Amino acid sequence: MSTESGKRVRLGRIVGLYGVQGQVKLESWTEPRIQIFRYQPWLLTAPGVEKEIGGVRGRAQGKGLVASLPGVEDRDQATALIGCEITVSRDVLPPPAPGEFYWTDLEGLEVVTTENVVLGRVNHLFATGANDVMVVKDGDKERLIPFVQGPYVHAIDFDSARIVVDWDPEF
Repeated sequence: MSTESGKRVRLGRIVGLYGVQGQVKLESWTEPRIQIFRYQPWLLTAPGVEKEIGGVRGRAQGKGLVASLPGVEDRDQATALIGCEITVSRDVLPPPAPGEFYWTDLEGLEVVTTENVVLGRVNHLFATGANDVMVVKDGDKERLIPFVQGPYVHAIDFDSARIVVDWDPEF
């Protein structure tokens, strides 16, 4: 499976301040959450902010994570970064195990039914308590399809850039 050159993967976001020396609190979407520090450099993005930063250090603090960002020395500088998403180049992540993939690798794939009816393309995925959900868009139409392999997702073919699902096109 090949990946797009330069593709970015969202790993978390900056959610708050910690102390007065410019440290920030993070929300990490990696598993385990502390792994976010393993993948660098980060690209911090928010409206009006885009900053690449490497050499980030961090630690677990209670139920969250705290990070020290090079060049961020005080609380005012750190405040400007609250809400920034943390992304990395897809190339810095380890290759997935056979039969596994990253959600970002599914984005953009065409979704068709078992009867070959085109439903649209994967826009993104999100987690719920019960299962993950694919957001499939076709123009203005948006479908939320449970990402459950077997009952709903029958095949993922990266070579043909398609996902085959058992789903009613009218739903």
